Amino acid sequence: MAKPSVSYVCQQCGGAHRKWSGRCDHCGAWNTLVEERIETPSGPGKKVAGRRIDMQPLATSADTPPPPRMKTGLGEFDRVSGGGLVKGSATLIGGDPGIGKSTLLLQLVCRLAAAGARAAYVSGEESAEQVRMRARRLGLGEANVELATVTNAGDIAASLGGPDGPDVVVIDSIQTMYLPTLDSAPGTVSQVRASAQELIRAAKGHDVALLVVGHVTKDGAIAGPRVLEHMVDTVLYFEGDRSHHFRILRGVKNRFGATDEIGVFEMVETGLAEVPNPSELFLADRRDEVTGAVVFAGIEGSRPVLVEIEALVAPSTLASPRRNVVGWDGSRLAMLTAVLEARCGVPLSGRDIFLNVAGGLKISETAADLAVAAALISSVSGRPAPPRSVFFGEVALSAELRQVAQADARLKEAAKLGFDMAVMPKPRKKLGAPAGLSIAQPSTLAELIEIMGGVT
Repeated sequence: MAKPSVSYVCQQCGGAHRKWSGRCDHCGAWNTLVEERIETPSGPGKKVAGRRIDMQPLATSADTPPPPRMKTGLGEFDRVSGGGLVKGSATLIGGDPGIGKSTLLLQLVCRLAAAGARAAYVSGEESAEQVRMRARRLGLGEANVELATVTNAGDIAASLGGPDGPDVVVIDSIQTMYLPTLDSAPGTVSQVRASAQELIRAAKGHDVALLVVGHVTKDGAIAGPRVLEHMVDTVLYFEGDRSHHFRILRGVKNRFGATDEIGVFEMVETGLAEVPNPSELFLADRRDEVTGAVVFAGIEGSRPVLVEIEALVAPSTLASPRRNVVGWDGSRLAMLTAVLEARCGVPLSGRDIFLNVAGGLKISETAADLAVAAALISSVSGRPAPPRSVFFGEVALSAELRQVAQADARLKEAAKLGFDMAVMPKPRKKLGAPAGLSIAQPSTLAELIEIMGGVT
């Protein structure tokens, strides 16, 4: 006979406690403990002996083919996922509310169905009629996709097998799923973990490509237990500003491909449209001869991306001047402003600094240091950057410039889009500069200031 026991589980980190407390001992969060009942076996019990497992050699034949891929018809999604979906894989997609996760996945399953795959869309948040309305709005109302509006993860797992089972299934969302064997509400740590485990087990057992939508917290992390990201094969984040029409699909984990690729989409009336050349779109509204605005040649995964960085330096009446940053690391900006003032004499203390990466893109590369420094210098001096120029390079605390990886790809992208000049650190080896592109190679920030026309 199973005996129920009570445990108090933190909904922030998943830590278990024997008694309720206002504060979690594991992560320090307040008012996150929820009571959950767990069935534990009572009585003396019997020890279950394990069985011997069969080992397999690591080395395989050179003729062994890679796992087959299911092309989704969305080139940007296939790029991020490593070439398409793998049967039996589990993919977790997170993003802010209203960013377009459900729209993207509905377009994806409709394209797969048009290519002959058996596709299913399971919604725990919307009714079937609401999903149909969205499909008609996207022009996909006649797609051969099966719909279900259930939240019982056990029923969904039982429906994945059989000769009529789907090849790909979307679960929207994992926070609405539950197992009746657990005495806790949907969305709790134990329900999310157990429901995901049940669905992943069934998907891998029946070679079904599983796509799971995950809600995110206010900090941008996927809600629920952290173990959820370890259970799946691929984790994708769909990000962007809802007031902006660009959306970025970013891979942060992928057992079947690279983990640093991005896919760019544009929100239009008929849904999400692919952007095969994001650099051209990010720079579509840019004008030369604007102070404080420069173009950064970055790398996202294997793709070079050119994006505009804007800086505004203005006098401040506050005791602590403001440092507002959108799309870049704020601590990196603080370091760069200190280097410019201490090493080069650029007057930045006592002034407000506003920095923005155009297009809603988030940059994590240290190669953006040189572009940000050029934008700050341009705003302080009131002189625009050299026309049709791009910048990239890392800045050290000594104000020296350091080279960055994949300089050739950055230069080729700049030349393809018609830029005339590239400002970058001196490389260790000679670069083959594209025809028509001149290269300036300062070694310190002081030389960069000379290229920018000086600071008055």
